[in-house]
Amino acid sequence: MKIGIFGGTFNPIHMAHLRIAEEIRDSFELFKVVFVPVATPPHKPLAENLSFEKRLAMVKMAIAGNPCFTFSDIEGKREGKSYSIDTLQLFRELYPEDEFYLIMGSDSFADFSTWKEYSSIFTCCNIVAIMRPGAAVTSLKDALPVDIRNEFCYHETEKRLAHKSGHSVYYIVGTQLDISSTSIREITNKGRSIKYLVPDPVEQYIHKQRIYVNAT
Repeated sequence: MKIGIFGGTFNPIHMAHLRIAEEIRDSFELFKVVFVPVATPPHKPLAENLSFEKRLAMVKMAIAGNPCFTFSDIEGKREGKSYSIDTLQLFRELYPEDEFYLIMGSDSFADFSTWKEYSSIFTCCNIVAIMRPGAAVTSLKDALPVDIRNEFCYHETEKRLAHKSGHSVYYIVGTQLDISSTSIREITNKGRSIKYLVPDPVEQYIHKQRIYVNAT
């Protein structure tokens, strides 16, 4: 089966996350998309230091009712920083017959050289980078870390980079929803409405739990 892996802090999960997951699921005919909340981000501190449990709860609320969406708490069970390579290798061990598609924004793909063991990630899965507002990728190959570019060849007709492992890197534009978790936290802190930026149950949960209130 073809499975999408969508990692992120989801602080909070919002409509753009859901639309990204749905468009990639549809475009690549994925059996399902697994949302994987990060427990301890490796690159920067977690805004508001919001617990893994609360972020996971919001993910569960957001994807409820979509049979093609599910979640994994795998990173919350592992100590230390949450590195994608560790998660992907574990998924491959648990589900050796499945084909994985790692979903990320173009902004994350542009910073790929900062990821732990980034060259090994291409041997574990396909990668789908979707354009995020203000972070367009003009050349997929030029966005790769310099030291591994010779491991790929570009297929113009298919708009993909083929890695020597047999996996591919894809770039799609998708629907451009200029929504960010940062802006949602700021709006909430100002006491303004976040309706239609997040699913209704997530909005209600944020207000009930007073999450992001008095944020700095």
